[in-house]
Amino acid sequence: MAISVLPKRDELKVVDGRLFIDGKWVDSSGGEMWTHVNPAANEEVGRFAIATAGDVDRAVKAARRAFDEGPWPAMKARERKAILQHLVGLLYQHKDELNELQVLDNALPISFSSMYQLSAEIAADVFDHHAGWIDKITGDTIPPYTGADIQALTFREPVGVVAAIIPWNAPIFLFAQKVAPALATGCTMVMKPSEFATLSVLRLTELLEEAGLPPGVFNLVPGPGPTTGEALITHELIDKITFTGSRAVGQHILEVSGKGIKRVSLELGGKSASLNFADAPSIDMAAMMAMGMVSMGLSGQGCVCQTRALVESSIYDDFINAAQGLTGMVTFGDPFDPEVTSGPIINPRQLEKVMGYIESGKEQGARLVTGGDRPAGDLAAGNFVNPTLFADVDNQMKIAREEIFGPVLSAIPFTDEDEAIRIANDSPYGLGAGVFTTDIKRAFRVSKALRAGTVGVNDYSIMPNTPFGGYKQSGLGREGGFGSIEAFTELKTVFIGLS
Repeated sequence: MAISVLPKRDELKVVDGRLFIDGKWVDSSGGEMWTHVNPAANEEVGRFAIATAGDVDRAVKAARRAFDEGPWPAMKARERKAILQHLVGLLYQHKDELNELQVLDNALPISFSSMYQLSAEIAADVFDHHAGWIDKITGDTIPPYTGADIQALTFREPVGVVAAIIPWNAPIFLFAQKVAPALATGCTMVMKPSEFATLSVLRLTELLEEAGLPPGVFNLVPGPGPTTGEALITHELIDKITFTGSRAVGQHILEVSGKGIKRVSLELGGKSASLNFADAPSIDMAAMMAMGMVSMGLSGQGCVCQTRALVESSIYDDFINAAQGLTGMVTFGDPFDPEVTSGPIINPRQLEKVMGYIESGKEQGARLVTGGDRPAGDLAAGNFVNPTLFADVDNQMKIAREEIFGPVLSAIPFTDEDEAIRIANDSPYGLGAGVFTTDIKRAFRVSKALRAGTVGVNDYSIMPNTPFGGYKQSGLGREGGFGSIEAFTELKTVFIGLS
C-alpha cells in the first residue's frame, strides 16, 4: 500500500505558517512561500512564509528593543521563572501534537518521535532545568590581592540579542536546547528553523506566546539558509550566534562573526567511533547499538551517531554477523505507523549524497556486507535507503572520514587498546564515542584518552542537565547544564573602593 501522511496533516489542521516578529504573527514582506515536502512519500504537507532580509532586520530590531528597553533582562527572577514554568506545562499538555508535527516535518517514525530523547517531554525538561537556574545565576566576591582597600565582585549578565539556527533532524529538542538557556539568562532572540522542519517550531512558538513571553523577546523567521540565514548571522545588532548543523556552514558563521566579534556556539556534527572490545558485556548488544544508531529512527541522520564501529579482531566476525542480522529488523513505511522503525533521508539532494558515499566505499575497496541499495515498490516514492554495512574499512577511506548522514556503518578491525584509541582519535571530528567493555579500568582509561565531547560506556544518552558538545571540528562550546548558562552570559568584574 502506498504511503501517505496527508490524512494526518488534515487531522492536525496544518495551516500556512507566518513569521513571528515583535509579538505578532505577520506575513513575509516579499510574499514568498516555502512548500514543505515530507520525505516518506515526497508529498506536499504545508507551506510557510519565507522571511526576507527586511523581515530579519525587523525581527532583530524588535529583539534589540526588547533587550535594551523591554522588561525581560531586568525582570525579577521569580517572574521570568514563572513564564518558563508555564511553558513547561504547555509542552506536556501538547506533547502528542508536537511529536506528530515532528513526524510531519521529517518523517521520523512516531515510535521514535515519542521516545524521550527526541520528544516534547525532553524539551519540557530542558526548559524546566534552565528555569531552575534563573535564580541561581550568581557572581563571586574576590578577596583583595594587594594592599589596596578595594573589593572585587563579578556579575553574570545576559549576552544580548541571540541569533539561533537549528537543523531539521530533531527540531523539538534542539529548539529547547537553544531557547531555554537564552531566555533563562535574560537574552532576547531571533530563531531560524530549518526549512525542512518548520511545522513543529511554528507550534512551539505559539506555545511560547501563550506562556506570556513579552513582545520582541522571541522572534521566528523561517526561510532558507542562503537568504534568511545569511541576513540573520550578518546583522550588526546580533551579539551571539548559536548554530547546530554542518561543518561548512559553521565555518562560514565563524568567518562572518569575526567582523563584529560576535560570540559563537557551534555544534557541527561528527564521525563518532564505538570501540568494541572482546570483553564487551554482549557482542550482540554492542553490534545492536552500533547498527541501530545508523539504521533505526533517523536512519543515521544524527550528528552523534557512532558510524565507525572499531572492533577487536578476536570478535570481529561475530560482530559483523550480529550487525548484519539486525538490519533484518528494520521496517520502512508510514512514519505514523507505530510498527515502523526507520525513516527516510530528508530530501532528494541528501539521498543522492548518501548513495554517492556508498559508491565511494565500494570503489575504495571496503567490503559491502549488506544494503547499499534502495527499497522498491511503494517505498520507492520516498527517500529510503536500506541499512548499509561495510566491513574491512580503512580509516583513511572517505566513508570513514566524512559525515555521511545516512544509514551507513563502517566496521574497522583493531588488535589492541592503543590501536583502537589511535584510530578513534584519527578524525577531524570529536563529538561522541562509545566504549564497550566489562573492565572498569579500561573504561576509564579509554574514556579519558578519547578526544570526544561525550563518551558512553556500554550505553549512550543525552540529558537536559549534562553538557553536550564536541572537540575539534565538531564545534565550539557546550549546551546543557551550567555550560549553557555560561554560553549565554558575559562575566563582568566590578571594583569598589572602600577607603
